[in-house]
Amino acid sequence: MAPIPLDLQLLDSCAALLLLLSFAMLSQRRIVSLVNLLAVQGAVLAAATLLLAWRTGQGHLYLSAALTLALKVAFLPWLLHRLIRRLQVYWDTEPLLNISGTMLSGILIVVFAFGLAQPITELASTTMRSAIGIAISVVLLAFLMMITRRKAMSQVIGFLSMENGLFFGAMSATYGMPMVVELGVALDVLVAVLVLGVFFFQIREQFDSLDLHHLESLKGEPR
Repeated sequence: MAPIPLDLQLLDSCAALLLLLSFAMLSQRRIVSLVNLLAVQGAVLAAATLLLAWRTGQGHLYLSAALTLALKVAFLPWLLHRLIRRLQVYWDTEPLLNISGTMLSGILIVVFAFGLAQPITELASTTMRSAIGIAISVVLLAFLMMITRRKAMSQVIGFLSMENGLFFGAMSATYGMPMVVELGVALDVLVAVLVLGVFFFQIREQFDSLDLHHLESLKGEPR
């Protein structure tokens, strides 16, 4: 049996680390720590992109790695930390599921994701096709975090983690998206976070809290 090349071992390690970071984000209630974990996730994603670019010779992946470092490791975490300080939102409230229930749901989601990815893995011809299941798991775990958290800030972090999973899935299945598409997605994510920042201030001004259950008071009276 031929030994696995070192670069493939490192790529598999990056994929496993992304999955572990997703579980760490599920179990974390401190919003500052969530932002830090998101930055680490972006750094691991950039490292995986660099390794894949070096292995395959795909030049656009180097640009993707640079874009990931600039946007997901530097700018967006800085912006989120600034919003946290301005809004003074440091802890999430009790999630809809407790930590044990959330982690158990996460394990079931990972099993489902690997089953869902099996047909895609058989069709893919890339060196990272085995990581497609992990990419789908990261997306679904981020979605789980979004639906079980009450604070708007935590849900935005879940949205950004989901985008990381989608990017990793595209890289695993097809060596990444065209650069024009990646730039468009990066711009959309940036604009979405800026708009949501304004949305945070509006919620805080109206309700003196970022707990989204207060939005239920905006519903009209039943007729």
